[in-house]
Amino acid sequence: MFARMLRSALLLAAGLILAAAPAIHAEEGMWTFDNPPLKQLAAKYNFHPTQEWLDHLRLSSVRLNDGGSGSFVSSNGLLLTNHHVARGQLQKNSTAEHDYLRDGFYAATPDQEMKSPDLEINVLVSMEDVTARVQGAAKGIADDAKALRAREAAIAAIEKESKDKTGLRSDVVSFYQGGEYWLYQYKAYTDVRLVFAPEEQAAFYGGDPDNFTYPRYDLDMALFRVYENGKPLRTENYLKWSAKGAAPGELVFISGHPGSTARQDTMAELLVERDVREPALIEYLNRRIAAAQAFAAQGPEQARLVDSTIFGLQNSLKVYVGRAEALADKAIVAKKEAEEADFRKRVAANPEWQKEYGGAWDTIAQTEELVKPEIRSQLFRRTDSRLFSIAMQIVQYAAEVKKPDGDRLPGYHDAQLESLRFQLLSPARIEIPTEKLFMINALKLAQEKLGKDDAYVHAIVPNGEVEQAVNSLVDGTKLADPATRKTLLDGGDAAVAASNDPMIVAARRVDPIVRATTKRLRDTISSVLTPAGEKLGKARFLAYGKGAYPDATFTLRLSYGTVNGFPYNGTIAPPFTTFYGLYDRAASFSNQHPFDLTAKEQAGRSKLDLNTPLDFVSTGDIIGGNSGSPVVNRDGELVGLIFDGNIESLAGDFVYDGTRNRAVAVHSAGMIEGLRKLYDAGPLADELEGGK
Repeated sequence: MFARMLRSALLLAAGLILAAAPAIHAEEGMWTFDNPPLKQLAAKYNFHPTQEWLDHLRLSSVRLNDGGSGSFVSSNGLLLTNHHVARGQLQKNSTAEHDYLRDGFYAATPDQEMKSPDLEINVLVSMEDVTARVQGAAKGIADDAKALRAREAAIAAIEKESKDKTGLRSDVVSFYQGGEYWLYQYKAYTDVRLVFAPEEQAAFYGGDPDNFTYPRYDLDMALFRVYENGKPLRTENYLKWSAKGAAPGELVFISGHPGSTARQDTMAELLVERDVREPALIEYLNRRIAAAQAFAAQGPEQARLVDSTIFGLQNSLKVYVGRAEALADKAIVAKKEAEEADFRKRVAANPEWQKEYGGAWDTIAQTEELVKPEIRSQLFRRTDSRLFSIAMQIVQYAAEVKKPDGDRLPGYHDAQLESLRFQLLSPARIEIPTEKLFMINALKLAQEKLGKDDAYVHAIVPNGEVEQAVNSLVDGTKLADPATRKTLLDGGDAAVAASNDPMIVAARRVDPIVRATTKRLRDTISSVLTPAGEKLGKARFLAYGKGAYPDATFTLRLSYGTVNGFPYNGTIAPPFTTFYGLYDRAASFSNQHPFDLTAKEQAGRSKLDLNTPLDFVSTGDIIGGNSGSPVVNRDGELVGLIFDGNIESLAGDFVYDGTRNRAVAVHSAGMIEGLRKLYDAGPLADELEGGK
């Protein structure tokens, strides 16, 4: 929620373990690899993963930094993820003549593999607890704003030291509301080439109506190959392929990067989420979807340009509607109230704890009242323009890199500059028609919600005429050219100050407004929420120990569960679907979109073993960001590929219900069947099954 965004990940706590953990459903949890659920696995499944097993799974797992997860699946750098995770790169490589989303892609030979313009992947190679150092930086500083800056400076120093020493991407991440801080070191790769992706219709069969539902019939997979020094990466750690895949009732594991959850938020924070943030986000998403759909209706090329945007927006809309419905559910609210009441009771029972930590809930509740009016203004102060975002980053980059590392804005610290420049210098095309479409829509919405005289809006649209201002900015800028961006980045503050590029000029007007707002929010909100969250983090460890998992933070986590159906719609959803079901569903809808078959699916029906499992569900605990996560069995073999959750899982941001929450995955046997018999990709299937 907005309060979490303001916290800037600087909450501290002592990692004391003095009491029993709260009751957790046996299959609940997104566990960090330093604290896996060994007791739960031993008690319920008599499974005892070794450190070698855990390390191998961790080093086989990858994070895709444009959103999503994946895994190495051969010794030759082959990387498996979802089609919908890969679609951003597919879109960036597509043209009107070569629409890879519509038609799919297969590189039959290495020279045909298609370079991704701006995809960075990360492999977590090391974890180090740095709580004491971050906590110590703010010790004895009474002023909250100064204490926050001290913590931020300490984090920046840790990341820089690590990056300079190892060359690895180095991120300090906060867990347990600040209960712990860890330095995560990643090996980063940026030469990532597409090998295979099916047609969008095969990958996203059933379209938006079927999204977040089950049963499903999707071949939502894609394969990249990672290169290093111009050659395919030789990967010692990769997941061996299970030809038979998962079986009903089987214990399975999910290793991925869930994005964000709010299971440890206070009731005050959750109520602001429900009453203010969710309605504002839903309104914004509906407006943007409507604009994109109206543009798509103009013709096939317009539709191609916004297809991925509509996909993402509709997906987000379902998520936020689901979140809103979850927070309106009396049973869920009662569960969260009971959890908080138990936590408060445990703290109050100890006079020392109560004195030290008991006021944190009231502090957060009071600060959330300040958050409420900020949510809408920050949400609607936006341009939805890639070009304007680039301009802002260039202006801020030039100003920030001159400062001491610890004094810079988040995102501009030394340890972050390599990844930032990689993204800013992406050669991917920027489509002018959609730049204008979304920028006009966003600024008109901003005028409507915030007024024409809002400082941010006025700085971009000084005369109040949105379309005129946007046309002038987009038509006049040279920032679509990566060479222009590089000249400005390399030229530094002098080049940016001298530039007459209209986007840069507008960004220079907006920059002081953004900085003043950022400072005000940090000094009045983040600096208060940070120590309050720190107190709750300390209190949580004292009250419950570390037998619980932290909220998701787009860092690597281990989840587990069993392959099982669930009650739905008055009946029972099966654990598996098959290719039989795909063809039946198409026939049941008279092959009408979005339930139509691709040409390859129609032509290949007679070749397929229709009994082959296609998709399946498990009780694994996942959330957005887990897309592309490998599903493995006890032997560490890949049996599936996460691509969705059911509609009931949308409440998983706040609670986990093992009776209904399900993770939806593509079955390993279904992927091989599709590769061999629908796409004539036998050599690729051989590499997967052979691992070489």
